[in-house]
Amino acid sequence: MLHLSPTTLTLWLGISALILVAALCVVSWRRSPHPKRSALLESLRFLCTALVVVLLWQPEWLTTIHPTTKPQIAILWDDSKSMSTLDASLPPSLSEKSEVVSRADWVKKALASDLWKPLAANGANEVTATPFASPPSTDSPTSGTDLNSPLSDLLAKQNNLRAVVLLSDGDYNLGQPPVAAAQKLRLRGVPLFPIPVGSQTRLPDLDLLSITAPTYGIVGENVQIPFTIRSSLDRQVRTIVRLRDENGRERSKDIVIPPNSETYDSILWRLEKEGSSTLELSLPVADGELVTTNNARKFTIAGRPEKIHVLVIESQPRWEYRFLRNALSRDPGVELSCLLFHPQLGPGEGHDYLKEFPAKIEDLAKYDVIFIGDVGTQQLTKDQCSLIRGLVENQASGLIFMPGSQGNQFSLLDTALSDLIPVLLDAATPKGISESVPSPLTLTTEGRASLLTMLGNSEEENPEIWRRLPGFYWHAPVIKAKGGTEVLAVHGNSRGKFGPIPLLVTKPAGSGKILFMGIDSAWRWRRGVEDLYHYRFWGQVARWMSYQRNMAAGSRIRLFFNPERPEPGATVTLNANAFDLNGAPLKDGSVAIDLSSPDGRSQRIDLQKNNSAWGAYTGRFKIDAPGAWKIRATIIGTEDKPLETTLLAQGAALEKIGQPARPEVLEEMAKISHGRIVQPDQLAALVQEISALPSPRPLENRIPLWSHWATLSTLILLLTLFWIGRKLNGAF
Repeated sequence: MLHLSPTTLTLWLGISALILVAALCVVSWRRSPHPKRSALLESLRFLCTALVVVLLWQPEWLTTIHPTTKPQIAILWDDSKSMSTLDASLPPSLSEKSEVVSRADWVKKALASDLWKPLAANGANEVTATPFASPPSTDSPTSGTDLNSPLSDLLAKQNNLRAVVLLSDGDYNLGQPPVAAAQKLRLRGVPLFPIPVGSQTRLPDLDLLSITAPTYGIVGENVQIPFTIRSSLDRQVRTIVRLRDENGRERSKDIVIPPNSETYDSILWRLEKEGSSTLELSLPVADGELVTTNNARKFTIAGRPEKIHVLVIESQPRWEYRFLRNALSRDPGVELSCLLFHPQLGPGEGHDYLKEFPAKIEDLAKYDVIFIGDVGTQQLTKDQCSLIRGLVENQASGLIFMPGSQGNQFSLLDTALSDLIPVLLDAATPKGISESVPSPLTLTTEGRASLLTMLGNSEEENPEIWRRLPGFYWHAPVIKAKGGTEVLAVHGNSRGKFGPIPLLVTKPAGSGKILFMGIDSAWRWRRGVEDLYHYRFWGQVARWMSYQRNMAAGSRIRLFFNPERPEPGATVTLNANAFDLNGAPLKDGSVAIDLSSPDGRSQRIDLQKNNSAWGAYTGRFKIDAPGAWKIRATIIGTEDKPLETTLLAQGAALEKIGQPARPEVLEEMAKISHGRIVQPDQLAALVQEISALPSPRPLENRIPLWSHWATLSTLILLLTLFWIGRKLNGAF
């Protein structure tokens, strides 16, 4: 049956158009010398006009389907993992005594009760109970709950639905928002009656939410393992976090977890061997904690021996330079080069010394970290400053600014390095500020949690070590830190107009890192302890600055990625540096990544060239599954051995036990579908309400002719015939 839906305006416009065109057709027919041919053409013209007018009235072909089965009442019940949470109270209609059971047991008792029998009495309705979101046979972190698909599938299969009852905690983590399915129910005239199961209050629990460990560390050095714990206990908990490897070696840390909050902390671990190790971080079950399965997490970390290439540039052999050079030259993991511009003696000579700044990009590109001391444009040209900036931003090298009392670094503000300096300097005092009494460095909150400032073997002793360190007598004229920086330590005695004076500041720069050290007295930390803290500090700095750059390195490709430990759904950015046969950055060439997912799927990603002068390439891909993603980087057209590495995607389970129920989701679905949310103690009233519902209305199948491809094709065909007919009518 054809159904039209014109508005008042389109109705009268259409009728007026038909009358006008009909009159014009008659006039044209009477004036034509060929009345028969003209009558056919004018009829075709009127037919085209009538078709356009009808399209304005939104025609639909309506088909009514009368069901031949009994009215159906569908009961959908949630079978997901979150339903095992023990927080559902049984109402009197399901149990004689009041008790708390799991959400799944609550649903089973509700389905097994006699409350639903009146709905099927005397064959009035057909009642079906169907589970959804059942977990797979093998536990997978990607299994979850989809509330939209079960309802949409139900509407597609059934044509005589009277009502839908939904037993769920309302927690969904997959698929489209469930309001889309509720809208479909409303269009079909099928009310939804959700029954929320579970408590809106989180169970008393300590949940080890995440561990953001680095992918690798240096053998013989400490690595910092950050973690996050969420507490839903209503009291403060003093507990112990334990980190243990597969051989039973263990390190522990005492922590205090505030009530009903998230705690961010970290623990140190010393890598003792090369290769991959599996570690487990755990915390004991607290009194009153009801969920014990989320108190531990495992992860892997690789231990590597490493050789870090460091370049130190200085204008004169001040004490800070001398002791820094000694510290780095005696570090077995550091290969040191020094460039000393002595104002009287000229360039320094001897072991580890360079005669001049590296003239070629390939010579400079080998350095992982560059120290710039009391150096300015008298020592470095503007082109050399541009090369240093390109190395940091494109090849993930680290750059450390160490100004001195000569004030030479002020001249760098007119070079490409100006934007990389993470602080604003006071031009009124270019030679810095001297003090007659020693002043201490005070760690900020960020500094207390940073591996750079970790001078002790544990977080507990580190603050005391910093309090005992000898103070400084000179500091750089810092006004304030720039935006996007992280202040690790400030002046312990003085303040500026913007607050505490920042003296140890870090910031990212492109793919590299920047550190500003605003004192020249770190060598004084040797007092009474020799090289213990001084060597440890600069060794940690060198490794932290070069971490990304050495994430994965081959003969001609260096690869690093961010984030290091992505979760499913995250987008990973791949950065690569490629080199030619001579070790110079690749200028002409392409880099491709062959990616293998944990389930064996493969894909190729062609990286985009960022900077041809530095051989920098980048690309992105999305993580859709947890596990080990194998990465194989190749320079296209070469026979060199590809660089192979592995990215570990940590799969945080979508379905979690102990999470609060979400009745607000179910309430919104009920409101949209013209149903209502039913509380667990209202089951008897629900059955009576469903029984009183009218019979389902017949299904109507509407085909919108006004937007159908066949209608448009017909109109084009008729207009084509009319145009051809007019041409022929005028020619003969």
